[in-house]
Amino acid sequence: MPFKKVLILSEGFGSGHTQAAHALAAGLKKVDPQIRTQVLELGSVLNPTLAPWILSAYRVTVNTSPALVGMFYRKKYEKPVGRLARLALHKLFYNHAARVIGQMSPDLIICTHPIPGAVISRLKSSGLNVPLYTLITDYDAHGSWISPEVDRYFVSTPEVRSLLIQRGVKPEAIQVSGIPVHPEFWSRQDKASVRRELGLTNIPTVLIMGGGWGLLFKDELMARLSQWKEKIQIVYCLGSNEKLAAKLRGHPELQHHNVKVLGYTSEISKWMDASDLLITKPGGMTCTEGLAKGVHMLFYESIPGQEDKNREYFIKIGCGDELSSAEILDLWFGKISTARKIGGGFSKIRTYPDTSFYRPDRCARKIADLLSPMDQTYVHGHGRQAAN
Repeated sequence: MPFKKVLILSEGFGSGHTQAAHALAAGLKKVDPQIRTQVLELGSVLNPTLAPWILSAYRVTVNTSPALVGMFYRKKYEKPVGRLARLALHKLFYNHAARVIGQMSPDLIICTHPIPGAVISRLKSSGLNVPLYTLITDYDAHGSWISPEVDRYFVSTPEVRSLLIQRGVKPEAIQVSGIPVHPEFWSRQDKASVRRELGLTNIPTVLIMGGGWGLLFKDELMARLSQWKEKIQIVYCLGSNEKLAAKLRGHPELQHHNVKVLGYTSEISKWMDASDLLITKPGGMTCTEGLAKGVHMLFYESIPGQEDKNREYFIKIGCGDELSSAEILDLWFGKISTARKIGGGFSKIRTYPDTSFYRPDRCARKIADLLSPMDQTYVHGHGRQAAN
């Protein structure tokens, strides 16, 4: 059987879009070893001089003026990428993107960010004859995701599917697949055994993920957290922000055997398995990983826009709460610190909602099925979409 080639395109605005791309690539390989994938951040590869400047400006804006990010998100909420913006992206990336696609000759292109989606859509309108799928990586659907050249959309929930239909996308072109997570998140490990593996004490444990940008780690919150360090094991995860990790390791409030500070780790799946509670910004990927692991979440400092929508969704389904005050933190830490110990772990702090509607392998399996020789939607991966 010939290998099937899938090009997955993302952008580096936050880590979630590219994380979803790599998760999908790993999932496709697991369910069908005949599938070959290539993940690229389009701007970083095709315009390496300009892309870092743009990403740096975005990061500064998020940190210093989050309200501005939210205002822009709401202003453009109902609108697809405009004609002039598409033209500008076309000018920036057309020749490079066309060359990359020509060299790879993919059977399918999947975009996990609106910018490469707009670029490839423009190429398709100019004659590119490769199926284009869009994977929406949040629990909302901004208008920038939508383009008439997209053959299929993969979305997180029926609510997002309804949003796309309201905006004119044909129902048969939308599949509710859930957001993909890496196959490491497809199963769960016993808390006691994974804690031993990670060198942790078998006591109630809280994982704090603020992203590589360090938005969570403010003195007021850290002081409150430190009040619980005799009863709660606290794990700070800083991602690739080694500068902040070094700062926290030297913080006087954190000099305790029940406090761990992590830099970059490839074992977030295990750290979530070890945890009774996750404190995090409500990024689409982190929330979905928490959902897959069945760990309750406290949300802190949402970036206005899609993270607000993510937070609202997970609170609505009972998998999270907003960390809106120090009293909320004390309430949840009190719950997990007094939970009755049973076996290797602790009794649930409350009945976790039924999350069987989310299957972490579903997205990869759906796309793999569409690439199967048994699927007649496309002929050799090059043709327009047939009825679903």
